[in-house]
Amino acid sequence: MKNDEILSQITEFCRKADMAESTFGRRAVNDGKLVQRLREGKRITIDTLERIQAYIAASTTGGLPPPRGLQVPPEKRDPRGNFRFFENRQKYLLFVHTCSEKRVIADRVALELSTIHPRPPALRIFDAGVGDGTVLARVLRATHQRYPHMPFYVAGKELSLEDLRLTLEKVPDRIFEHPASVFVFTNMFYSEAPWLTPASPAAAAATVWHEVPLRGASSGEFEQQIAELRPFLEQNWRAAISPRTAMPLYERPVVLVLYRDDHRFLLDSTIPRPGQTEANFDLVIASQPYRALSSVNFRAKRIIAPLARALRPGGRLIGIHSHGHDPGMEMIQAIWPGENPFSVSRHELLRAVKYELGSLGRDLNFNAYADNRSIFRYDMEALPNEVTGTIGTSTAFAAWNAAVYVAQIEDDRLTDMTQNGRTLDAARDVLRKYNGLWFLDESYVISRRRD
Repeated sequence: MKNDEILSQITEFCRKADMAESTFGRRAVNDGKLVQRLREGKRITIDTLERIQAYIAASTTGGLPPPRGLQVPPEKRDPRGNFRFFENRQKYLLFVHTCSEKRVIADRVALELSTIHPRPPALRIFDAGVGDGTVLARVLRATHQRYPHMPFYVAGKELSLEDLRLTLEKVPDRIFEHPASVFVFTNMFYSEAPWLTPASPAAAAATVWHEVPLRGASSGEFEQQIAELRPFLEQNWRAAISPRTAMPLYERPVVLVLYRDDHRFLLDSTIPRPGQTEANFDLVIASQPYRALSSVNFRAKRIIAPLARALRPGGRLIGIHSHGHDPGMEMIQAIWPGENPFSVSRHELLRAVKYELGSLGRDLNFNAYADNRSIFRYDMEALPNEVTGTIGTSTAFAAWNAAVYVAQIEDDRLTDMTQNGRTLDAARDVLRKYNGLWFLDESYVISRRRD
């Protein structure tokens, strides 16, 4: 809440109660100069704001203190379209294989490894939306390079069965290079996945917990055993659409645990058991975990705040989302003038997360950083002659696909535009102007202070 909003509430209360502003400050927070400081632009803590609102509510006839936490109206989507934009496989795979975002994000996340402080029995990593597993696999290579002899507990949340399959294809090589690893995948919500515990008692009772000790000593043997999980995953890893909001949700919660059988003894204290799980992560990766058009309150309450609560002392959460203000957005605005899906900045998000956590966030640091550290660039990867000479249809189409994927333009809006040829012309214009195509992401870090 901004100062002018707080002042408006205080002055309105003082007018109705016929109370001096200095008296209000003393009675509410034991500070007679509270209102003066607010007018000077000074900031107040979340606790002070709550005390102000509680005093106003308690002093008003029939008033009650406002409820703690952000108010989040249910987000609704059109059930006639794809129930989740990121599950449009063609757009997703073309974007992943033509742009360097996954590699650049992994490099950014790897920078945090030098600042974490793992504790026995294992270094604990949580990926809040593993996607095709590319970022996680790259981060684990860097983690192995830095901590080659430390056991790893690697957990990931993913609702999409197809994305889980792509991720599981990368596990054999990782578990071969770093045998002291436990991989845990789940389709639970962000507020449940770090603890592997559904909030609903009915969902908890229906949880499918599947533990797979991988036998053998080669990546080929591990791959074969993981491939045999397909019937199990097809039967259990299913997503449904909420009839109320058209949002995706799991049909039943599933936990899949993978580790090498010949390292079971070493990993005994790291392997999770039903009803005996913990979060306490050293590193949480939150790369593009929310839709561009989702509200700041939704992002804070449903996604980032729960993930921040899952950090152990010394742990770090790195969040990454699209920033806009790049050639890709210029391409979009050439077709839809004024389009701006990236209206929530990292600063607004962190303020909302801090408010949502309240007293639980007192031992957390919220680091938005300066733009030169937070914002980074990734490119559409093309040969030089593909963007400097005559730009072919396939290159222009790849550029347009990347732009609409990043901006998360819905399919029904794309159908009309792709038929008139303007889209590829806009793509070619931007490619010629910048001799290529690039995008900007912004990052932020939430860290828990060490004991």
